[in-house]
Amino acid sequence: MEDACSDTEEMEHENQTQDEEDTKDDKVVNKVYLPGQAIQEGERLVQDESTYLMYHQAQTGSPCLSFDVIKDDLGENRQSFPHSMYIVAATQAEQGRSNHMIVMKMSNLHPVKHQSEKDGVSSDEEDDDDESDVQGTKPEMETAMVKHSGGANRIRCTKMGQTHLAATWSERRAVHIWNLTTQLVAVESPTTMAEFLSNRQLRSAAPLFTFAGHMAEGFAMDWSGTVEGQLLTGDCKHNIHLWKPREGGSWHVDQRPYVGHTDSVEDLQWSPNEQTVFASCSVDQTVRIWDIRANPSKACMLTKKAHDTDVNVLNWNRNDSFIATGDDSGVISIWDLRQFEKGDAIAKFKHHTGPITSIEWHPSDKSVFAASGADDQLTLWDLAVEVDGDDEESVLRDVPAQLLFIHQGQKDIKELHWHPQVPGAIISTASDGFNIFRTISV
Repeated sequence: MEDACSDTEEMEHENQTQDEEDTKDDKVVNKVYLPGQAIQEGERLVQDESTYLMYHQAQTGSPCLSFDVIKDDLGENRQSFPHSMYIVAATQAEQGRSNHMIVMKMSNLHPVKHQSEKDGVSSDEEDDDDESDVQGTKPEMETAMVKHSGGANRIRCTKMGQTHLAATWSERRAVHIWNLTTQLVAVESPTTMAEFLSNRQLRSAAPLFTFAGHMAEGFAMDWSGTVEGQLLTGDCKHNIHLWKPREGGSWHVDQRPYVGHTDSVEDLQWSPNEQTVFASCSVDQTVRIWDIRANPSKACMLTKKAHDTDVNVLNWNRNDSFIATGDDSGVISIWDLRQFEKGDAIAKFKHHTGPITSIEWHPSDKSVFAASGADDQLTLWDLAVEVDGDDEESVLRDVPAQLLFIHQGQKDIKELHWHPQVPGAIISTASDGFNIFRTISV
């Protein structure tokens, strides 16, 4: 794991010193760049470090195109640096036998050192900073891997009692449940990690439970936040199955699928407040609301043609009656469930130029959400921002007023999650690795 800014800062500082001697009279003009704009000769894109409070990168070898945040016991609403975070991910390696499920502990996540702060530091103090980095303030990552059968389309984690579990959707049509206890113990110290690495049986442990009853592979998956151990999985043959936990570490999977969609189920999510209600979206361009108290063939309560292309993702606001959806054309729509069946979207945004790949509401701010797209952008939005055309700069007139921030630098961003215990922190994964950051916007 590495600090994303540290490698280039020394080179830029040396070049800047020479440039200042050679061209004292030249003025550097900083301009706002928007994705899609042409870059003129002599111009280059430079990250504005002052817009980030924290920014780190991490890589795992084979790409992990899905991951989830593991809630920890380090406290809620953590503000003080350095931060530690735990996530679980699974790989999509080129060779199926090379895939793994990975538990990661990322620690010593420190804030970005802004240029204004560096300008006020003497050379002696810089030496002290370099020495402190060597002594342990650089970001670190520990990983504990277990073999996974085939690439993982999606992974989601939960907690039953005191046990952390993860569910993985394998490209080989099976859904697996994993006990993460051994991996979480391993990443806590060099001693336990050495024991884990020396035990081949632990690194090849079988899943706790496997269901191979889906008719095709899938991507949609969600653990209930109100009923411990209850899970939903949806596949590319438009079927949704309900899982209920049994004693002894197994699950009953209802063989009668929830039927209503006419094409691949792309995403699922339980209501954050109602134990029996969930939402789904599909390639058939609809969003559906279900109630599991009814027979699976009659459980669909509401159906809405929500987009004109495939609906890829949805997310349920935990603090209001809103659902956010994103489609294949890059459109993001916000729906008020109180008028879902009759009304149109209460907001619609077209900024992304590629399919929306992930969307998630802020854990505590009901008006803020983040989205990512196949256009290599991760965007932050705030519905509470009002449009004021008189104050807009000309370069920003075509940008929605609710768009707070555009994060770039990753290739083929697949998924993002807010950290529920570190306010404003976002983790995103892409084909070239993870970003862990917090902006000044949220």
